Amino acid sequence: MSFALSGARLPIVQSPAGIVAPGQRITGNCCPLMKKESFSGKSWKIKSGNVSCGTDSASGTTASEKVLIPGSQTGGSFSRTVGNRKVICDTQVLAGEEKEEEAAPVKDNGDKGSKKVEVKKRCTPPGNGQRIYEIDPYLKSHQAHLDFRYNQYKNMHKLIDKYEGGLDAFSRGYEKFGFNRSATGVTYREWAPEAKSASLIGDFNNWNPNADIMTKNEFGVWEIFLPNNADGSSAITHGSRVKIRMDTPSGIKDSIPAWIKFSVQAPGEIPYNGIYYDPPEAEKYVFQYPRPKRPKSLRIYESHVGMSSPEPKINTYINFRDDVLPRIKSLGYNAVQIMAIQEHSYYASFGYHVTNFFAPSSRFGTPDDLKSLIDRAHDLGLLVLMDIVHSHASNNTLDGLNKFDGTDAHYFHAGSRGYHWIWDSRLFNYGSWEVLRFLLSNARWWLEEYKFDGFRFDGVTSMMYTHHGLQVEFTGKYNEYFGLATDVDAVVYLMLVNDLIHGLYPEAVSIGEDVSGMPTFCIPVEDGGIGFDYRLHMAVPDKWIEILKLRDEDWKMGDIVHTLTNRRWLEKCIAYAESHDQALVGDKTIAFWLMDKDMYDFMALDKPSTPCIDRGIALHKMIRLITMGIGGEGYLNFMGNEFGHPEWIDFPRGEQHLPNGKIIPGNNASYDKCRRRFDLGDAEYLRYHGMQEFDQAMQHLEKQYGFMISEHQYISHQDDGDKMIVFERGNLVFVFNFHWSNSYFGYRVGCLKPGKYKVVLDSDDKLFGGFGRIDPSAEYFSSVSAYDNRPHSFLVYSPSRTAAVYALFED
Repeated sequence: MSFALSGARLPIVQSPAGIVAPGQRITGNCCPLMKKESFSGKSWKIKSGNVSCGTDSASGTTASEKVLIPGSQTGGSFSRTVGNRKVICDTQVLAGEEKEEEAAPVKDNGDKGSKKVEVKKRCTPPGNGQRIYEIDPYLKSHQAHLDFRYNQYKNMHKLIDKYEGGLDAFSRGYEKFGFNRSATGVTYREWAPEAKSASLIGDFNNWNPNADIMTKNEFGVWEIFLPNNADGSSAITHGSRVKIRMDTPSGIKDSIPAWIKFSVQAPGEIPYNGIYYDPPEAEKYVFQYPRPKRPKSLRIYESHVGMSSPEPKINTYINFRDDVLPRIKSLGYNAVQIMAIQEHSYYASFGYHVTNFFAPSSRFGTPDDLKSLIDRAHDLGLLVLMDIVHSHASNNTLDGLNKFDGTDAHYFHAGSRGYHWIWDSRLFNYGSWEVLRFLLSNARWWLEEYKFDGFRFDGVTSMMYTHHGLQVEFTGKYNEYFGLATDVDAVVYLMLVNDLIHGLYPEAVSIGEDVSGMPTFCIPVEDGGIGFDYRLHMAVPDKWIEILKLRDEDWKMGDIVHTLTNRRWLEKCIAYAESHDQALVGDKTIAFWLMDKDMYDFMALDKPSTPCIDRGIALHKMIRLITMGIGGEGYLNFMGNEFGHPEWIDFPRGEQHLPNGKIIPGNNASYDKCRRRFDLGDAEYLRYHGMQEFDQAMQHLEKQYGFMISEHQYISHQDDGDKMIVFERGNLVFVFNFHWSNSYFGYRVGCLKPGKYKVVLDSDDKLFGGFGRIDPSAEYFSSVSAYDNRPHSFLVYSPSRTAAVYALFED
C-alpha cells in the first residue's frame, strides 16, 4: 500500500497496527492463532485480554450493512424486470428463504448485437459457514456478526441466481455493457442513471453529438445499436476514438466509456481517449500454451513492465516478454506478479489510481502485446498474477469513473464515505447491484480474456473497514475486526469475488493485501471465511526496517522470530522482506539501509571492500533467507531487489499544486530512476552478482526441497547472547549467526531425524560474495544427544554473519 496526495501515490509507514500517515508511527501485534507446536517447542496461547468476549449490537451490524438489491439503495423492497414482468420483492422474505433458486436462463431479449450465453448454474457452495468456529473457537464470541455476514453472502448469491441467471451470467457484464459486436452491428450500453441524455461520439461520426442518440431503460442503462455498413464492415473502425457525451446534473460532459477495453493518450495531449478495440480475426493474438499447473509453493517475482528496462524509459510488454521473463525463470521463481496493468492516467500513481478498469495500460503496448507476454510466461511454466485494484478508483472526472453520470454517488459512496482522504481517491459502494456487476465482471475479464492465473488484491484493509485502517491500532482483539466499523458489504463482495475466481478456475491464486490481521481472511468461503488463498505478511518488511535502524548489538532474535511466525493457523501467508513499497522514492530498500552511498563506490571486485559493504552483503542474504525460511507459505521479491538494486524508483512527474496551496515538487519529468539495472546483477565483476547468485540458489533450494509448504517446522534455538537462530523446516536445518564478530566452532544444533547432514546452501560461499569459511564437502553425523528439545543433534562451525542450510542425506 501507499499513500497519495492529489493523485500522487507516495509511500506511507506500515505496521501490523494498521496504516498510518507519515510521522504517526504506531505499534501493535496481530494476535496469532497458530497450531500447537507449529513453530516452536512451546504452545501458542492467546491471552484472554487479547480476545473480546463482549457483544456488539444484536446483529453486529449497522444500517449500512443491509443487503443491497437491484433498484434500491435503502432496503425494504425492490423491483426488477424478469422476462417481460416487473417483479416487486420483499427483502425480508428473500432473506428467510432456505431453498435453492433455479437459475433463470439468459435470453437474447431481442437485443441487437447481444450474445447468447450458455449459463452455468452457480449456487451457494456446499457448507454452512460454521467450520470457522472449529478452526478458531474464539470466534464464537462474535458468531452473531459472522453468521450475519455469511447469510448476507448467501442471500446475495440467491438474488443473483434469481434475477441474473447466476453468478456465471452476472459476471459476464462485459458481454452486455460497453461495446459488443455481432454479425449485424455494434451495440453499446452504459449504466448512467442520472444522465438526462446521452449520445455516442467519435471518429466514426465526426464527433457529432446529434448523430447517434442513445435511449435509456428503466434501470438507467443507455443503449444504441449501430448496424454494419453496406459492405458488411463495422460502423466503428478498429482503433478509432470514442466517447459518450451526456447531459448530467453537473452539466455536459464527454466521458470515456466505463467498460472501455483500451484507452490511449495521444502525444502532446493531457486527456485520454477511449479506443474501439476490435482487430480483424487475422490480427488477434491466439494463445498457444495452456495455463501451468498451480505450484504447491509460490515464489513470486513482483514486477512493473514500464520500469523493467535497464534504460531510463518506459518499457514495453514485448521487451518484458523477451528480456525479463527468461530472467525470472532462470532465477527460479515460478510466478510473476505484474503491477500497473489497469489503465491509469497518472503514471506516478504506480498504477493504483485506476481510470479504466477493463483496459490494459497503453503505455506498454497493445492488448494483444499483453496477451503474448502472458502466453510466453505460460510457455515458461510461470503463473502470471495481476495486481488488481478494486479498493478504490482515481478521482479523475475526465478519464475515469468519478462523477461519470454527473453525480457523486454513481459507482461510489456519496459524501465523505466515498472519499479516501489520504489516497485522494474514490471508494466503491460495494452494496450497489451494478457496482457488483462491474467489479465481478472485471475480475472475470482479466482471467478469461487475458488468461491471468490469479490476482493480488490491493488495499483490502481499506475495503473491509469504514475507517480504512487509518490511524487505527490493530492489537488482535476480535472486536476490532467484527463490529460497527466493519464494512460488511465490502466483505461480502470479497467473498463473492473469491467464490467466482475459484469456481471458474480452481487452480487460480487469490492473494489479499491486509495489514489488519482479519481472522478468517484465508479460510474458504463455504467454511465461513473470506476466501483468499494467501495474505501478504505485511508486518515483516516493517519489522526489518525497524531492526535495521538499530545497532547490531540491539537486534533481538526472539523479536525477529515472533514477527516472522506470527500468523494464523491454516491461513497461508506470502512472506517478503521488501516489495515495491520500500523501493519507492522517499523510502529506502534494505540494501540501501545497509550500505547507503558505499554502494556507488565499493561494489567492484577489483577494488577493496569496506566494513559497511561486507556487513550489508552478508545481512542482505541472511534477511532474505530467514524471511523465506519461516515467514510464510509463499515468498515475494520485487524485481531488482534480488541483487540489492542501488537506486529507488521514481516516475516522471511534474510539480503538483494541492487545493490547500501546498506544492509538491516534481522531478522535471525525468525517467532517470524509472528503470531496473539488471546489468548490475549480471556483471560478474561486481558484488551485486554474488547477491543475485545467492537469490537464485535460494529459489532453487526451495524448488528442490519445498520447505515453505512442509508441515514440519520447528524453531529449536534463539539466543540473544550468541545472536543465533536455529530452526527445522522439512528435512532441512537452518542455522543463522547474526553476530557481527563471533564465529562458533563445535556449535551444537538439535535435529529431529538422525543421520548424515550436508550443507546445501551457505551464504558465506565465495560464489555469493562471502569468505568461504565453511567447507562445502564436510559431512555432519548426528548423535543421540538430545539438545534444545530435539531428540538428536550435531556439531557445526557457524561463522559470524552467516546462514547455512543443512539437509538430511539418506543412504
